[in-house]
Amino acid sequence: MIADARPRQASPQRLGRLARSQWTIENRLHFVRDTTFGEDASKIRTGRGPENMATLRNPAISTLRQHGHRNIAAGIRHVSYDPFNRPLDLLNIP
Repeated sequence: MIADARPRQASPQRLGRLARSQWTIENRLHFVRDTTFGEDASKIRTGRGPENMATLRNPAISTLRQHGHRNIAAGIRHVSYDPFNRPLDLLNIP
């Protein structure tokens, strides 16, 4: 943690690595949720709705990545071509 680091531990290199690791998370998850799923434009704004939708989107993204889809939008299109079988195949559900 940056705030807990002593001056000797908070080298520019370490601070740079920590900052880049945060951007990796941002780029791999939040950016995909916003661009592919349109999360920022969502009309779901009350109660636990936004949190619940993010909770559903995260495993969808992870599952597609685990099955080799580097482009999540393309993966969603691929799965949507056979919506009654392909999503279940990804989850190993017969």
